[in-house]
Amino acid sequence: MKYCFTHVCKQTVLIIILVSLANTVSLFAQKNDLIIKAQELLYSNPDEAIKIGEHILKTTANPESKIRPNLLLTRGYLVKGDYDKAVTFAFNSANNLPNISLPTRIEINLIKSEVLRKLYLDKQAKKYLQLATDLIVSLPDNTRKDSLNTHIAIEQIKMLLDRRKNEEALQTIQDVQNTYKTFLSTNKLEQRELYLAKERAFSDLTKFDSAVVYMNKTLVLLDSTLPNNLYKKAEIYKELGNLYLQQKAFKDSEETLFIALRFSEIINNPILLMQVNRDLAINYLATNQKNQHKVYNDEFLVLNTQVELNEQNAINTVFNMLSKYEDIKIEQAENKYTNALYILLSGGLIVFVIGLLIVLKSEGRKKRLKEIINYLEVSRTNFIKSKPNKKTTSKRIAIPEETEQAILSKLKRFENSQKFLNKDMSLAVLAGKFETNTKYLSEIINKHYNDNFNTFINKLRINYIIEKLKTDPNYMNYKISFLAEESGFSSHSSFATVFKAIIGMSPATFINLLKTERAEIKSKSDT
Repeated sequence: MKYCFTHVCKQTVLIIILVSLANTVSLFAQKNDLIIKAQELLYSNPDEAIKIGEHILKTTANPESKIRPNLLLTRGYLVKGDYDKAVTFAFNSANNLPNISLPTRIEINLIKSEVLRKLYLDKQAKKYLQLATDLIVSLPDNTRKDSLNTHIAIEQIKMLLDRRKNEEALQTIQDVQNTYKTFLSTNKLEQRELYLAKERAFSDLTKFDSAVVYMNKTLVLLDSTLPNNLYKKAEIYKELGNLYLQQKAFKDSEETLFIALRFSEIINNPILLMQVNRDLAINYLATNQKNQHKVYNDEFLVLNTQVELNEQNAINTVFNMLSKYEDIKIEQAENKYTNALYILLSGGLIVFVIGLLIVLKSEGRKKRLKEIINYLEVSRTNFIKSKPNKKTTSKRIAIPEETEQAILSKLKRFENSQKFLNKDMSLAVLAGKFETNTKYLSEIINKHYNDNFNTFINKLRINYIIEKLKTDPNYMNYKISFLAEESGFSSHSSFATVFKAIIGMSPATFINLLKTERAEIKSKSDT
């Protein structure tokens, strides 16, 4: 009787284990099917793909299992043109776990680089692209390695095109086509990306005959690669409409841009919508259709403001998340260092070392403060004069010399005023005040100050508040929120983020160092 009872118990336990295992396998299979379904919808119905990704995240407890939905959601929000949310999922802490497979780590670094490149954070974008490149070396030679190498090269090419380094981009494209000729012959999606990149480069160089050739090659491969990719169709037809516009084929441009507009509306991407509305407005202006021009230009201005706000929020999110990640790394390193000291040294020696480190750190921070103040004094007087060295001979936007000098003169007066403290100041608003277009203004700021518009404005605001802190001691006693409002920032957090990005330390740390410096100067003068 006892034997039968024991046997029944063992069978029961075995059945429970098998049922539990079967449920786990079934749940994993269901989530895998959902991810595949979301990937199929990504470029045609990104909203639905995002819903699926968010559902998977909510029902996943294991951090390692969150990586694939994180990548899916990052891509989904990139398709939607929402860079702020794309940043959130691209830099999620789960993506930094140590046991991630090598190909997935490469993919994570690639998508981080893409997000940062779109936000014009080139230094950080190149860092993650280099990390991906270094990791690929460890992969065996196969089709997957060729695919990843090609995607890295395409990302490098897009960065060159975005920065108008067209000749360098064309040379890189040629190198990729020569190196991965076999791979590209059977992988039309990557080949199509290279054709479109060539079209962009030739179009920007005003070599329209060559641009037309590669646009036609792109269109041939469009439906044969991803027939339901509305995002890519919107991008390609936008490029084609712009090419027609530059050739002054206004009717063809209008028809093509309306196709791009329809695809952009379906996926609801404000960046694509902004660009298409801008080109339509230019088209109608060129053909003297004033009413139509006003409609699409007004829509462009609304979308431009929306896009600029999202990009600024995304940049703030990037710096906050990177800062948080660095703080964690520093904390881990400090913990490891402290444990080693406890093992190797006596308590008295530890106190001595920590005291010494505090003194050295304090002196270093004081030295850093002096360097920052010297930098600000120099940069304030040389803000207009300093121009970047021309690194390439890439063709820029053709702006008449008279127009360029007029805009530069207005920029100089703008810097000497305090209009940059206006919270509503944007590229579109300033262009309107200067009676010019945003493209000219953005190009001139980039050319003469080596910055995009947001960085240009932020530097003026930070220089302004630093000058106030240096010349008026009362400002050191004000709250950070007051300093943020005084210098034209919309919030305490955005001010702190930008301040740290430009100066290298938080506002509170800078003020404390400035107080210490002044106290020491006063003490020396008293003695």
